[in-house]
Amino acid sequence: MTPPRTPQIPVVVLAGFLGSGKTTLLNHLLRNRAGTRIGVIVNDFGAIEIDAMTVSGQVGSTVSLGNGCLCCAVDASELDTFLETLTRPSARLDVIVIEASGLAEPQELVRMLLASDNPHILYGGLVEVVDAAEFDATRQRYPELDRHLAVADLVVLNKTDRVGEAERERLRATVAELSGPAAVISAVHGRIDPELLFDPALRPDHEEMAGQLSFEDLLRGEGCDEHEGCDGHGHADHLHAAYESVDFTADVPMDPRRFMAFLDSRPEGLYRIKGFVDFGAGDRDNTYALHAVGRFLRFVPQPWARGEQRLTQLVMIGAGIDADALTAGLAACRAEPEPDASDTERAMWGVLRYVPEPAHEGDAEAGMQEAATEG
Repeated sequence: MTPPRTPQIPVVVLAGFLGSGKTTLLNHLLRNRAGTRIGVIVNDFGAIEIDAMTVSGQVGSTVSLGNGCLCCAVDASELDTFLETLTRPSARLDVIVIEASGLAEPQELVRMLLASDNPHILYGGLVEVVDAAEFDATRQRYPELDRHLAVADLVVLNKTDRVGEAERERLRATVAELSGPAAVISAVHGRIDPELLFDPALRPDHEEMAGQLSFEDLLRGEGCDEHEGCDGHGHADHLHAAYESVDFTADVPMDPRRFMAFLDSRPEGLYRIKGFVDFGAGDRDNTYALHAVGRFLRFVPQPWARGEQRLTQLVMIGAGIDADALTAGLAACRAEPEPDASDTERAMWGVLRYVPEPAHEGDAEAGMQEAATEG
């Protein structure tokens, strides 16, 4: 019997030039984590709102925030060491966020993550935060911004309250042109829905460090409407308006060639695709877990459970996407009733390009040799 797969922790790279608001966005994630335990890797603790939380202990350069989250201050040479520490089962983290400023060029961090031999991490995307009010000046001062946008998976156009509607549309168009297929999200004070970056953890309430009052708990109480980003009800409901989520289910196997063509042509603004794909005759023994974020794409074959209904089940998340067109595009990927099995197996080569290679023969769990598409 195949042992259950150990869940991998998504690692999100958060980048942006000085003043763009990436630390504000990071603090927003910590305040609105909904029970998700976050590991944060930064240059220093100063800008993270640790003092506003219950700090339960400090060891070396790792701080426990007292709410299930951890914060590490590192330089690039220490990155692998802290990833090893944060991915230990005892840390019990659900997601890791790396603030790129001062650590390395964001694309270098991405390369380090994709080349990592740590089997417990999964690349979660590069998020570039841009100051809408200072975009032109920042671009002139830091020409490398264009390069950063070109490799981003999600762009947060921040501080949009400081520019008029016409200017906001101009900026969105410019950023979209520079970032290609990346989704572009407008934000104020870095307030984006955390579900754009990671799935909320499903955990019994009693597991969530009972007895410690965190900053998140305080924000749910009286007076939270005075705090930036709080709507008076403990949750910023308007955040969900920034993106759309589309579900797709099919009980007919997907044709590998058609499905890969769909992924290669996925539209601008489609940020994440996750779920499971049944390729039928292409591989009757396995369902394929799919993880796509921006340009990054990965499949992981997993044996069907005995008696499991063979379905393709996908969730697509993006901004400004056409839900009907996406659903129709996926429906057109369904295989013929009686496909040529040998041809289907050859077509699977396109899928297998994005399956991580095992580090050792017979070890399907190890290996992080990833592939990225140009979408």
